[in-house]
Amino acid sequence: MATAKPSVVRSSLTHQVYRTLRDRLMSGRFQPGQRLKIGELAADLNVSETPVREAILLLTNDGAIEMKAGYYFLTRRLSLAEYMEIRRLRLMLEPVAAVEALPHVDEAFIAELEHIHATLIRAEKVKDYPQAVQSNFDFHFALYRRSGMSQLTDILERLWIQAGPLLNYLYPHGHPTYRGEHQHQRIITALKQGDANALATAVEQDLIEGGERFVAYLETIDGTEPEPIKKSSTKSVRRKPRG
Repeated sequence: MATAKPSVVRSSLTHQVYRTLRDRLMSGRFQPGQRLKIGELAADLNVSETPVREAILLLTNDGAIEMKAGYYFLTRRLSLAEYMEIRRLRLMLEPVAAVEALPHVDEAFIAELEHIHATLIRAEKVKDYPQAVQSNFDFHFALYRRSGMSQLTDILERLWIQAGPLLNYLYPHGHPTYRGEHQHQRIITALKQGDANALATAVEQDLIEGGERFVAYLETIDGTEPEPIKKSSTKSVRRKPRG
């Protein structure tokens, strides 16, 4: 009896493409309302169009992409109300993921977070905004995935893939600012001290305090067509390997 190897291989490839596109959405690699051309994505990922099309349909079910009449796909541009609902859920769940990660943190992991944060700060200084957005994503999900709670992490990823394209508006309009120490530094300090309460507060305040200007900008463009996003001239974004 013949085995079903071809379908199994295609299913695996579709999943790989899905994860790649999902990570790109979460880290702001696609702009709000950007048309996704299956042929171009297939060429970029060096795969056929079939797994790309199947992955995009999965992302449509996740609420990250919408299909328009004529069978073409756009990344969703959330309304302010939609973003604020996602933000509210993030405020409830991200501190939990961080605290659950605390027992699994060691010196090597903290050093890794410090390196990612340093990359973020350098990127902000030289206005390499795609790298800054990528590093912020890397910082948070390195921590959340450390929790070992795959269901919780999956929920957070589904929230981030919907809001991810909006991160293109983060710089320079909504550049994160802090009245005192950067909340990432407070997260790192709380991890070093094993302080769950301080850790939860720092994660929460990173979104609230660091996101004040971002939310204010989203309010000004809600329901309007904003100016085209000017991308950095940097050709490549350094990504933290998953694992």
